Amino acid sequence: MTGNKTQAAPTAARGEPVRQRVLDAAERLLRDGKADFSMRDLAAEAGVSFATPFNQFGSKAAIMHALSGRRIDMMARRFAEMSPPADAAGRVLLAIDTAVQVMLEEPEINRVVMGWIGTAGPSPGKVLAHSTTLWSLALGAGEGLAVADRERALCCLPEQLAFAFRGVLSFWTAGELRDEELTSQAREMAKTLLLGFAGRPHISDSAP
Repeated sequence: MTGNKTQAAPTAARGEPVRQRVLDAAERLLRDGKADFSMRDLAAEAGVSFATPFNQFGSKAAIMHALSGRRIDMMARRFAEMSPPADAAGRVLLAIDTAVQVMLEEPEINRVVMGWIGTAGPSPGKVLAHSTTLWSLALGAGEGLAVADRERALCCLPEQLAFAFRGVLSFWTAGELRDEELTSQAREMAKTLLLGFAGRPHISDSAP
């Protein structure tokens, strides 16, 4: 039995952390079109015991939440590697573009992952915290936002952007937004939220 499981996941490095092996295996199954994989399938693909995915995550929903967290972390890494605009609004729009790019790189897989986000796991997920961190990074010190409201903006906008971006993605996941509409609709959402704290008449479409 152990030999078969090892052969099922020949690319898994023995020294790799177990949680990462399980998540890598889940992504491979999704890429193979096996969105309905069972935890037994996952254990075999990861080359671990049947109990390991349960011990590490507790449920398939929790695994999907962790995969969503991976994507948000990728968005944050890519954004951090860029040379963002000096103003907060421009940085938020750049973060929107970066986040959408990540989602559209593997749209079918990411729709499956998003479809699980509303499913409760054995313990509360951390997707909101991950997403809020991304938007906090984009806002920075709030340069360009109205000085009188800047403190309040930095306090509430990251979480509100997290809520709103997830809302846009939910309509995309459901097929109500086409891939080519995702960037424009997400940008409009962000600009609407930013307008309440803008230190200028409007948020320009020319921001990157």
